[in-house]
Amino acid sequence: MSDRDKISACIITFNEERKIQRCLQSLTWCDEIVVLDSRSTDRTVEICRGFTDRVFQDDWLGYVAQRNMVRDMSRYPWVLFLDADEEVSAGLRNEIVAEFERGTGDYVGYEFPRRVYYVGKWIRHGEWYPDVKLRLFKKACGRTEGEEPHDTLVVNGPVKRLKNPVWHYTHNDIKDHMDTLNRFSSITAQQRYVQDKPFRWVDLLFRPTLRFLRGYILRGGFMDGSHGFIIAVLSAHGAFAKYAKLWELRRRRSGTFRELPDVSKYSIPCNGDKK
Repeated sequence: MSDRDKISACIITFNEERKIQRCLQSLTWCDEIVVLDSRSTDRTVEICRGFTDRVFQDDWLGYVAQRNMVRDMSRYPWVLFLDADEEVSAGLRNEIVAEFERGTGDYVGYEFPRRVYYVGKWIRHGEWYPDVKLRLFKKACGRTEGEEPHDTLVVNGPVKRLKNPVWHYTHNDIKDHMDTLNRFSSITAQQRYVQDKPFRWVDLLFRPTLRFLRGYILRGGFMDGSHGFIIAVLSAHGAFAKYAKLWELRRRRSGTFRELPDVSKYSIPCNGDKK
């Protein structure tokens, strides 16, 4: 392994003490681990420093900016992005090492499937699998682009797909899933609003239904049983929330949105008081 190109594993974190150790343990075969933390208030930084001395902290600037910042902090020619709630499977680790020992040739990037563990079950169908991600790339040939909160790694050159997955331990429970959908739909709606993208009723009325049908029927989510149904319904809910929030933002700007009156200035009479 000493003769192969070296790999920097790069992670961005914020309050991930429950999941980060599993992620870091799956990366100990890399030549360095670089962590960019957004000023966590839990034990995330302490846990990370048990695995690497290359732990940095900075303000949160968004997914795209954070990815590019941690990429620039890496010291080796290849970069492997991993989220704090992900884990490189043993099969993927062996596949990457074998690929690099043979030589990467003209490839400047590697992509691989991601398999999600959701409410006690591995998801094998629908929109969540294979969910192929480009995460391993030659540093000089790639950078992160995209619109918040969906960052995309873009490389200049050929990419090879590997077979083994990265494990994704996503939402802790359905409440956590819905909280994430709420947060992401707000970010996306705000992004569309800033870019002056129009609200269209056709999007609000039909895109959630199409999202459900795509995940549950076309991509076989029904084969994951009740898990697949819940995932498809919540994905549709996330799509609906995104366009509904854009509708709200546009009503606020047009002045047609009436705020509720501030009732805090009115006193509440005690029992027995009469007006």
